[in-house]
Amino acid sequence: MAYSPILNVMVGAARKASRPIRRDFGEVENLQVSLKGPANFVTKSDKRTEQILHDELARARPTYSFLMEEGGSVEGTDGQHTWIIDPIDGTTNFIHGIPHFAISIGLERAGTIVAGVIYNPITDELFTAERGQGAFLNDRRLRVAARSRIEDAVVTCGIPHLGRGDHELFQTEITKVQAKAAGIRRFGAASLDLAFVAAGRFDAYWERGLEAWDVAAGILLVREAGGRVEDVDGGPEAHETGNILAANDSLFTQLQKELKLPKG
Repeated sequence: MAYSPILNVMVGAARKASRPIRRDFGEVENLQVSLKGPANFVTKSDKRTEQILHDELARARPTYSFLMEEGGSVEGTDGQHTWIIDPIDGTTNFIHGIPHFAISIGLERAGTIVAGVIYNPITDELFTAERGQGAFLNDRRLRVAARSRIEDAVVTCGIPHLGRGDHELFQTEITKVQAKAAGIRRFGAASLDLAFVAAGRFDAYWERGLEAWDVAAGILLVREAGGRVEDVDGGPEAHETGNILAANDSLFTQLQKELKLPKG
């Protein structure tokens, strides 16, 4: 499909950065059987991927700022635009040879996400969105699922793990949703969770404690696919708070009632 100039830049950067990732993923599978393991190798892959993305995007738009998982914040002279980058979202999956991870690139303009690209280099699924122009998987337009009852819904989430997140709060939340939903899944890559909601594969998604680079592109995808994405507790923009709920409007309202923290 034909992309706008800005999406062309983003898609080109993602595809270029994906080539060494595919090679590295094959090597990670070999490292699974070694005593040392693949963690150090993957860290290098993460940083190399981010550098490729940075260089490609900076070459095309040299005045834009960056917010990156590895490299942090880099201020540009533009003052309005920021690239928000996760070079490998789903690093734990990558480390374990699980082919479910993605490059995620969001573009923020004056506080609003206006373009997003999420690319899984192993499956070659490319999710794209631009504000007001819809969301797409490769060349197919996306719409969120139309299911209106939690009892019919498959809900995906993030699960706090060792040293991360509020385990007690999650146990309370999962108990509430588990009692009502048709199914619950945990896939380990926030960008793809959101992309799958946009594609109607999942009916809803919630998670707390995320970073902007995890969700910036995915938030736009869901909204452009007709879905609703907000802070789960009704706070400011979800990519700022890191506490996210995404679904169609009907399921969003029902799930927020279950998950929203009481004030005070």
